[in-house]
Amino acid sequence: MMKPRTLVFFVSIIVCLGLPASFAQTRIKLLTIQEDIINPVTSAYIERGLKAAENDNALLIIKMDTPGGLLKSTEKIVKHILNSPIPVVTYIYPRGGRAASAGVFIGYASHILAMSPSTHIGAAHPVIGGGRWGTLGEETKKKIVNDATAWAKNISHTQGRPFAFIKDAIEKSISITEKEAIKRGVCDLVADSLDELIQKMDGRTVTTSTGKITISTREFALEEINLTQREKFLNILIEPNIAYLLLTLGFLGLIFEVTHPGFGFPGIAGIICLILAFYAFSVLPINYAGLTLIILGLLFFVVEAFTPTFGMFTLGGVIAFIFGSVMLFNQRETIKVSFAAIVPVALFFSALSIFFITRTVMMARKKSFTGAEGLLGKVGIAQTDIARTGKVFIHGEIWNATAHAKIKKGQEVIVEKIEGLKLIVQKKEEK
Repeated sequence: MMKPRTLVFFVSIIVCLGLPASFAQTRIKLLTIQEDIINPVTSAYIERGLKAAENDNALLIIKMDTPGGLLKSTEKIVKHILNSPIPVVTYIYPRGGRAASAGVFIGYASHILAMSPSTHIGAAHPVIGGGRWGTLGEETKKKIVNDATAWAKNISHTQGRPFAFIKDAIEKSISITEKEAIKRGVCDLVADSLDELIQKMDGRTVTTSTGKITISTREFALEEINLTQREKFLNILIEPNIAYLLLTLGFLGLIFEVTHPGFGFPGIAGIICLILAFYAFSVLPINYAGLTLIILGLLFFVVEAFTPTFGMFTLGGVIAFIFGSVMLFNQRETIKVSFAAIVPVALFFSALSIFFITRTVMMARKKSFTGAEGLLGKVGIAQTDIARTGKVFIHGEIWNATAHAKIKKGQEVIVEKIEGLKLIVQKKEEK
């Protein structure tokens, strides 16, 4: 027969196994994604935050406001969250913020999804408007949507969130406010501030990869994990408008170096800008047709500068450049070049081309100052007596000259006309 103490011991173990573990939370790690596109940098940032939280047995809060981002990066983030042994909270903040596209999947994968008042979530339809060079077929689009829907179904079932909403967000691009999200069970909490969120999480039970955990936030120590300087630099570099400006500045530097050889700096700066731009393009969903049009437009501007066509190549360059800029990225709903960047750049190159055209026209109309044509109207000195023929000294050269009236040696003459290698001159009248 089992002794009473032994019996109590085993009963205690059974009871403990049946109850969720208490997450006596005193440490909270905070990550911030503020209006950033979900990209490899944000993916690495969240992964770093998860590891830090796991090492300290801390709760992780992702404060997020995002328009969406890249699918591959989103997939990595979702995998890390679903396999996390510690609770992950996504908090859509501040007021007016959103979790669109990629943000929906991250929020759905989190153990707690919280929203600030006046925020919204949704519009998760895959951006499949075009491929690298052209449009995708309907069958391919259907496969992409179906794959995203199946992925979303697994996420919603794993975290106990309604599949109907995320299905509509993918297929119909719908979005809902925080009030609707609470009613439909999409959102777990609505909190006006981070402190309110932490208070409302106290006592909640979530299921992580290691089992059920009860969160306790009565006493906590909050640590904010910021982007490193390297991550900040790369995040700025990957920003579509910055990548676009680096591309145009790079080509401008190379063009200047080719047209003004010997400077060195513009060429070096141009190469560095192009390398940085192409790094960004290796991460972003670039459309090669758009990139080709931009390069073609820049080449048209160069051609206009060297072989003026009085606006023909400038017009073609502007059209190619603008269309290429608009088409540069495949995901134009979330990743695109702003017209605030396109218009000034296009105007700059147009003005540059017009400047070269204007100079060419002015030079064509301007009286020549060199060679024989440059002698018309100039004053010279008669080197010999000129009865019908003689010689004059003008512009450091001695020319054969003819005059209708006799001119004595040493008198000043004015060039009236040029006939081959002979000047027609007349005596300069004394004032």
